[in-house]
Amino acid sequence: MNTNHSILNIAKSTIKLESEAIANLANLLTDDFANAVNIIYSSKGRVIITGIGKSAIIANKIVATLNSTGTPSVFMHAADAIHGDLGLILEDDVVICISKSGNTPEIKVLVPLINNGPNKMIAITGNKDSFLGQQADFVLDAFVEKEACPNNLAPTTSTTAQLVMGDALAVCLLELRGFSSKDFAKYHPGGALGKKLYLRVNDLSSVNQKPQVEANTDIKKVIVEISEKMLGVTAVVESGKIIGIITDGDLRRMLAQEDDFSKLTAKDIMSPNPKRIDSNAMAVDAKEVMETYGISQLLVEQDDLYAGVVHLHDLVKEGII
Repeated sequence: MNTNHSILNIAKSTIKLESEAIANLANLLTDDFANAVNIIYSSKGRVIITGIGKSAIIANKIVATLNSTGTPSVFMHAADAIHGDLGLILEDDVVICISKSGNTPEIKVLVPLINNGPNKMIAITGNKDSFLGQQADFVLDAFVEKEACPNNLAPTTSTTAQLVMGDALAVCLLELRGFSSKDFAKYHPGGALGKKLYLRVNDLSSVNQKPQVEANTDIKKVIVEISEKMLGVTAVVESGKIIGIITDGDLRRMLAQEDDFSKLTAKDIMSPNPKRIDSNAMAVDAKEVMETYGISQLLVEQDDLYAGVVHLHDLVKEGII
């Protein structure tokens, strides 16, 4: 059995080999790369990305990256393309064909079929002199000296290079489009970024219970209200408006200071003029208020009237924190 030391050395060697190959890609960039970006940017159609084997897996990832950054893209498996899926390609689409060797049988069948149409074809290949490299309109050179595999067989370094070239395309297109974090969030509404940009306080507080007491409510009922609503807090309201707040901490301090609290009311222990936030405010704004003042709950208002509570746990649950 290999020792931990030898295993770590293998891992380090793999990472070093791949990182050096990736760094060298910058030296392989030509005007073909810039022209390919401009062709995609000015296209009225989509990007169709095709490949076979491990290159097909990389193609799927590049499709996902382009779609999420504002460039509509579709994956087309090279083998399926020559058995009917070639119909995916529309007149205004740009085709990207990925192949390390550029000489696989499927590629040799597919490329002439694509060239029969009006579509521009971009090659991502490790062999610019290959059949694919010679037939493509633009060649993105993803050459690597060797795979990380000790037998120089399993696609490792080469597929990493393909992926990085795809990322470079996506980032260039993203910059040209002026694609912002808000644009990104439109395509990721369920992600943390999307929630930070779209989730409002009301989306959180509306699903919580709404603890409230009046100024003259006796302490026993205050304790019951806080306990039953399970938010560790209650608003003190008057004619629907917030006049104070009572937290679990306020109750603990009262118990430590008072031997007889039977005659106390909410007004006696509440904190007046508590921090509050409008129901239409962004959830991320509630986070900032809580962090600034070191509190776990915020009272919510709508049209200057008490509307509920947003809790720190709500923000954690939604990935805002």
